[in-house]
Amino acid sequence: MAANISLLNVPSSSSVCAHKLQIPPFITSSSFSAIQNGGKCKFSSVLACASSNGRKPESVDTGVKKAEKILEQKRRAELSARIASGEFTVQQSGFPSVLRNGLSKLGISNDILDILFKWAVDFDKDYPKIPEAKGKISAIRSEPFFIPLYELYLTYGGIFRLTFGPKSFLIVSDPSIAKHILRDNPKAYSKGILAEILEFVMGKGLIPADGELWRVRRRAIVPSLHQKYVSAMISLFGEATNRLCKKLDAASFDGEDVEMESLFSRLTLDIIGKAVFNYDFDSLTNDTGIVEAVYTVLREAEDRSVAPFPIWEIPIWKDISPHQKKVAAALKLINDTLDGLIAVCKRMVDEEVPQFHVEYMNEQDPSILHFLLASGDDVSSKQLRDDLMTMLIAGHETSAAVLTWTFYLLSKEPIVMSKLQNEVDCVLGDRFPTIEDMKKLKYTTRVINESLRLYPQPPVLIRRSLEGDMLGNYPIERGEDIFISIWNLHRSPNLWEDADKFIPDRWPLDGLNPNETNQNF
Repeated sequence: MAANISLLNVPSSSSVCAHKLQIPPFITSSSFSAIQNGGKCKFSSVLACASSNGRKPESVDTGVKKAEKILEQKRRAELSARIASGEFTVQQSGFPSVLRNGLSKLGISNDILDILFKWAVDFDKDYPKIPEAKGKISAIRSEPFFIPLYELYLTYGGIFRLTFGPKSFLIVSDPSIAKHILRDNPKAYSKGILAEILEFVMGKGLIPADGELWRVRRRAIVPSLHQKYVSAMISLFGEATNRLCKKLDAASFDGEDVEMESLFSRLTLDIIGKAVFNYDFDSLTNDTGIVEAVYTVLREAEDRSVAPFPIWEIPIWKDISPHQKKVAAALKLINDTLDGLIAVCKRMVDEEVPQFHVEYMNEQDPSILHFLLASGDDVSSKQLRDDLMTMLIAGHETSAAVLTWTFYLLSKEPIVMSKLQNEVDCVLGDRFPTIEDMKKLKYTTRVINESLRLYPQPPVLIRRSLEGDMLGNYPIERGEDIFISIWNLHRSPNLWEDADKFIPDRWPLDGLNPNETNQNF
């Protein structure tokens, strides 16, 4: 049988893991083919992984690892050389310089400009200018944009300005500045571009919502996550993951390659459907089109985030563009599904005998949606749908990414895999986990902690300044768009030893669970 760890399922000694692990395209285009070999799965471009059957893990294919390292060093060296050559450097920065250059082109004499911009010279004496880099939209279409941001961070430091044509962003990779924005002075910042990008799909849901609306919706939703609910959900996680294990065992028996990212996405969609609104998508066995609809709108959001011009806002374009028609159809499918679920749940609540209390949970429908409606949450159907849409799309996509990257890292470190499997076998054996078991799976938790450090979800947080502020030594004005690079914070050589290495043991088993309050990130 398969031993289940909440969302994370590790095959036990009787399982064969001969699968293809494909890495999410928003990180890298690499994929790793697995071939069956004597009851083990061997990733042909990486290494072999072992099960917990007492046999020693196979050794790492050092030749492949060296080749991968050389290619990565070459790529970084090429980018570093381009940065050092000044390709990305803007010689003059700041609004005064831009304005003066513009007036000069209009024919205004330098004598007059010197008088007009004396204040800017004095200002520059008091405050240093934020380092500035430049880029091209095409550069971030060829690879995830936070990858080159890391190289620029190593050159320009914890805060710098990055300009893409008419767009300008402040890139923050300094933990003290990040804490100032997110914790010390959060009311001075909105979600900015994030809210604008996601509005067409999430409306005013929890992720794009700002200020008082965010606080109101958070206060309404958080009580639904009480211990009785969490216990029920852990059981649900085990049941859903067991269905995936059976699917993987069948593929292994047949020698079939499978795409793990897709399967993890379907697993987490099935879980989020039951947990949030008691709907069985059953996407692991049936393709209703909802998965493709979700990813259609996610890809559209990504495209809009880097588009130089919001062509989708042109009314006629929505009617003539095949792509926009596809996006509209995907949104309609998701919205219709959610509207139907809300209507069904409202009828159930109306038929119930009132019995709401702090740890209220309907045994037939333990979902968050049922809790909110039973609590008398005074909210419009549109706001409720926005909240559900946020949890549906953001909740399952990020969880699937964490699972995919965690298994990728485990496939490269067979010793870590073996330690994790031994812990699971000792704590769970062949049964599903309970809430008490979760506290005992300490090494498993550290594996996930380290996976999230290397591949954070999301890798970037977005904010916009609502007023003037000081970020470190630099003054900023209202309306600055800011990218806080979690990726850079988690991989900074100034904050971590062996920052690029997967080392779960860096987190003491009996120590605090690492978070933003006890770590310098």
